[in-house]
Amino acid sequence: MNIRQYARLSIAPMMDWTDRHCRYLHRLLSRHALLYTEMVTAPALVRGHALHLLDHSPEEHPVALQLGGSDPEELAQAAKLGAEASYDEINLNVGCPSDRVQSGTFGAVLMKDPGLVAECCAAMIAAQSVEVTVKCRIGVDDQEPERVLPDFLERVSAAGVSRFAIHARKAWLDGLSPRENRDIPPLDHDLVLRMKSQFPALHISVNGGIASLDQAERFLDAGLDGVMVGRSAYQRPADILCAADRRIFGAKTLDSTPEEAVRAMLPYIEAHLVAGGRLNQITRHMLGLFAGRPGARAWRRMLSEGAVQPGAGPELVEAALVQVAGVMMPAS
Repeated sequence: MNIRQYARLSIAPMMDWTDRHCRYLHRLLSRHALLYTEMVTAPALVRGHALHLLDHSPEEHPVALQLGGSDPEELAQAAKLGAEASYDEINLNVGCPSDRVQSGTFGAVLMKDPGLVAECCAAMIAAQSVEVTVKCRIGVDDQEPERVLPDFLERVSAAGVSRFAIHARKAWLDGLSPRENRDIPPLDHDLVLRMKSQFPALHISVNGGIASLDQAERFLDAGLDGVMVGRSAYQRPADILCAADRRIFGAKTLDSTPEEAVRAMLPYIEAHLVAGGRLNQITRHMLGLFAGRPGARAWRRMLSEGAVQPGAGPELVEAALVQVAGVMMPAS
């Protein structure tokens, strides 16, 4: 299965959420979904030499590195570092609306300069052999998405990019906080569908407001090449990922379960603690595993309160698992 097939379902890059521990957990739930790192800025890698930001486990593959930046030469160097770190895809962030990102001329503000995005992508492609992709918005501020988005896709694809993940909501860079921009203005999934019709040769994934596998299947049935899920996959990972291999990828396997994933996380947790890490660095990503199930509240409470305590270890996770209705740990 190649990277484009894995991209039928991907988990969006989310700052402070999709770190390596989160991705390890998600991979236990789905063997096929394409995973993305948090955005890593090119200056941090190239000027700051923060190569630890590229750390990931071999088990995470297929996994993509998302880069932030706007300097073609610097992005090219960062992309090369990502390829050397064995990432399966290098993605350029043209979608994040946060003030912190804008101040560095990263993210959604680049929608205003498709020529620069094209130049950045061409440099990244020339510097290494891993596929370069773009995650973008349908527009920003007062731009008219019907006019801006086709022009953006045409100019950036001419630079050699053939795969795009499109967040179907405009980014407001002035007057709305990033939190408010999660719901305002409204999503325009239909525009993304029209872009696939207008650019049939491009691989297009839709992102934004997708909260179930049923929704994902409808977009795929409508002709899109992929679906990228964000907050729902983080807050309710089992609902999105446990049946994904069977329903989205056609795998002839049993669906995974959150109970199995928790047990499989225990050796990973132990290794992290031995290396000097803290339990809550991992368990904060596990709080939503049993969302909607009896015992989920006790699970969340035990991990939230207990994982920050000195000396907390895998036994706390095992004890919390017993609180989920119907779950009993096997006798040791």
